[in-house]
Amino acid sequence: MEALLTSTAIVALAEIGDKTQLLAILLATRFKRPWPIVAGILVATLVNHFLAALLGSEVASVLDGQWFRYGVAISFLAMAAWTLVPDKLDDEEDHKPARFGVFVTTAIAFFLVEMGDKTQIATIALGARFHEALWVTAGTTLGMMLANVPAVFLGNELIRRVPLHVVRWITAALFAVIGAWLLLQTAGLA
Repeated sequence: MEALLTSTAIVALAEIGDKTQLLAILLATRFKRPWPIVAGILVATLVNHFLAALLGSEVASVLDGQWFRYGVAISFLAMAAWTLVPDKLDDEEDHKPARFGVFVTTAIAFFLVEMGDKTQIATIALGARFHEALWVTAGTTLGMMLANVPAVFLGNELIRRVPLHVVRWITAALFAVIGAWLLLQTAGLA
């Protein structure tokens, strides 16, 4: 249960203002068909985050040593710093035609944009931390949906009303606390 709740909270906060959330808003304003967009986000996130959580879990089981645990802890601290850097969506994204329909366009776009994104890296780290790929995937997917479904339905209004800098600082603090806690735990001080 800890893996589910922690994964949900971390990804929901990290996703606010992220480029995939900006993509959700862009797709919603372009296509004006929210349900296929939401379904595309769900499918892309399930596949992407399951693979990421599985990778983290498997790598952690092979490299389960003290230095690897320090690496996981430091990755959370790095995520704290990365979270403070605002994301921007490339201008070229909104000029591409949708050849495959709203659902397929969304699923492919989200899967590709999520590659190497901070939420995917966080999912790998969470998989390594908890060794529970299914619960981490469920949590990170729920977090993505909590952040992106309102973005799809509310579009640009959401960006104007949410103080993104405050959310970034809260998210960075959450990553930093987890990283510090893992460092202390690995050093035997917690």
